[in-house]
Amino acid sequence: MHRITIVTDAWHPQVNGVVRSIENTISHLESFGADIRLITPAGFRSVPCPTYPEIRLSLATYGQVARALEKCRPSFVHIATEGPLGLLARHWCLKHGKPFTTCYHTRFPEYVAARFPLPLGLLYRFVRWFHNAGAACMVATESLERELSARGLKNLVRWTRGIDTERFRPREKSPRPLGLSRPLFVTIGRVAREKNLPAFLDLDLPGSKMVVGDGPERAALQKRYPDVCFTGVKHGEELARLFAEADVFVFPSLTDTFGNTILEALASGVPVAAFPVTGPVDILKDHPEAGVVCEDLRAACLAALEASPQAARALAASYSWEAASRQFLDNILDANDVRPRRRLMRRVMAKVIRRRPGMAGP
Repeated sequence: MHRITIVTDAWHPQVNGVVRSIENTISHLESFGADIRLITPAGFRSVPCPTYPEIRLSLATYGQVARALEKCRPSFVHIATEGPLGLLARHWCLKHGKPFTTCYHTRFPEYVAARFPLPLGLLYRFVRWFHNAGAACMVATESLERELSARGLKNLVRWTRGIDTERFRPREKSPRPLGLSRPLFVTIGRVAREKNLPAFLDLDLPGSKMVVGDGPERAALQKRYPDVCFTGVKHGEELARLFAEADVFVFPSLTDTFGNTILEALASGVPVAAFPVTGPVDILKDHPEAGVVCEDLRAACLAALEASPQAARALAASYSWEAASRQFLDNILDANDVRPRRRLMRRVMAKVIRRRPGMAGP
């Protein structure tokens, strides 16, 4: 049995793509027979992140994290984030000669630089130091892999994402959802500076706009855009229904590394409008009938009204959490040189069997 310990600074009550990706991957890894253990901020004293209190920063010591890892007795360690727990787990792995994998979930340098006066060059130097010590760094898309490789990151491997096409599915649309007129343009996710929401909210569009989610920028944006419907955070069936109510899903972010909500919208039969950046361009570049990427976001929104809900749904169906989770597990086994050793052992045993008297062979 594979005993995998995942160390992540992003966990509940946070609502974001990192948490959802880890949750969905864990459920499938367990169905494959893997024994998954988690080390998260929930196990330690923590404080709110300055300027972003929804994120908790663990105050764990090295000894506490070391004991937690030793208790898990991991065959493999995966470090999901570059935060306090990730740093301490990295130190433990290097100290004990334990190979580990990492993942580039978010644009860490850009997100930090947006909140603190630190140069991007210094932050990318930290990212290289952090990830290049691992046996593999997982990235979601081809364009992100090219970009990070150009910045000096090594051992990059692909780990895509999936979608629950049963929960997120096309549904009958209300004539006036929440009393709003159509066409309805919707964005869903964290209401934070890095999501570039004013690029959407400033657009002159017909119908109505809706923002689903919460975050440190919500109060200011709600005051600035009184004609926009802000619903706050939604979960489960209620969230899935709001996805399906949209006529166009707008993804204004310039800094996401993938964009899980893009898949959720597509699975709901909702075409997407986005800038041609990492994430949207990787998902939509070969499928213009399912969504529109354009430097002019207003033009993308209007063109997406003419896109095909059926094509959007079909594109989402090509992504599965089972396939993504198998890719994750394969990356871990390859990075830890497990499968090559097994192949070598099979070749050695085959030679032994052929040489033994009375055994079949040439």
